[in-house]
Amino acid sequence: MKKILVIGFVWPEPNSSAAGSHMMSILRLFKQQHWQVEFATPAQLSEHMIDLASEGITSKSITLNCDSFDAYISDYHPDIVMFDRFMMEEQFGWRVEKQCPNALKILDTEDLQCLRNARHSALKADRQLSQTDLFSDIAKREIAAILRCDIALIISSFEMDLLVKRFNVNPELLHYLPFMVDLSRCPKQTLAFAERQHFMTIGNFRHAPNWDAVLYLQKIWPLIKKQLPEAQLHIYGSYPPPKATVLNNPKTGFLIKGWAKDAQQVMEQARLCLAPLRFGAGIKGKLLDAMIMQTPSITTTIGSEGMHQTEPWPGFVSDDIEAFVSAAVNLYNNEPEWLAAQQHGANLLNTRFSGEEHGAKLLLKIAAVTDNLGSHRLNNFTGAMLKHHTMASTKYMSQWIAAKNINDVKKQ
Repeated sequence: MKKILVIGFVWPEPNSSAAGSHMMSILRLFKQQHWQVEFATPAQLSEHMIDLASEGITSKSITLNCDSFDAYISDYHPDIVMFDRFMMEEQFGWRVEKQCPNALKILDTEDLQCLRNARHSALKADRQLSQTDLFSDIAKREIAAILRCDIALIISSFEMDLLVKRFNVNPELLHYLPFMVDLSRCPKQTLAFAERQHFMTIGNFRHAPNWDAVLYLQKIWPLIKKQLPEAQLHIYGSYPPPKATVLNNPKTGFLIKGWAKDAQQVMEQARLCLAPLRFGAGIKGKLLDAMIMQTPSITTTIGSEGMHQTEPWPGFVSDDIEAFVSAAVNLYNNEPEWLAAQQHGANLLNTRFSGEEHGAKLLLKIAAVTDNLGSHRLNNFTGAMLKHHTMASTKYMSQWIAAKNINDVKKQ
């Protein structure tokens, strides 16, 4: 039985974020192989975290910059360690390397934070994305973490191309893993066109692209409302701050609903999903849920990025606000086009997001790299060099913080 340790950035919240849902699909895949899976994180317990024990997954709270982790991982002695986002690899990678050098190291990027931040910087400055934006300090850290690991899981086909063509990352270190959907559990039939009403959007309010989309919808919604006076926009998402709840306006139909216990249920009740995302990275869980619940969507090129190429989008894609509004109004009123968009979503699910297919490919990748781990690492000289230099500096900084914490406790 393989022993897996997943070092998480946060506790998984599959009902609050796409990242949480994606993480749980990977953990469940590992459990299906009858592997022993433990999830460890330095994060605080959260309101909407999943009960890992009910999934047969053990859990452990760990501490940053503390030697206690060394004893913990040495005792657990995993065959595979998966880091959730590059920050966890930075914090714990050198300790894993020291205590379990033969463990396979996987980095689950979730999405490329350097790409998301670069786009955010360009948007705030009201200009096109530049190479200076992209080749930031965050990019240097994130790409370094990718190179130090044996396999990096990349959720978007766009990001796969970006890493290979712009950052010159060896494709042997990368593995394309989009959202894994259990197609057998997708509903065959959902509420009909006439049974649905209103528009909706959903997304964790703590995620900057989602909050920006809510603010952008303040400009878009009056233009839609003018043409559809009876319509409402329902905005769901976990952890709505006061600056969001104050936007709730029943008179205009701009309604801040907050956390949805069942995201797919509220998605099914809406006639259309709106996702005017102006920056971000990865692929968007809200748009995948829309396809699963057969709800057409209106989004931007960044919203649909990595989710389709030549295939028709299940709705409409535009970065122009007037075209966005026109498409939303037209699709809301046009049942034949709405039904056609539904079918486009079903086609995309089957061709791009089969959990069975992507899960099998990931297991094959893990097996292949494990069987040839020595040569795989030998061919990654840049990664070995980064371990030698960068990891040493991280190690000594962490040891200094650990020593300082001990001294601070003694002084108390």
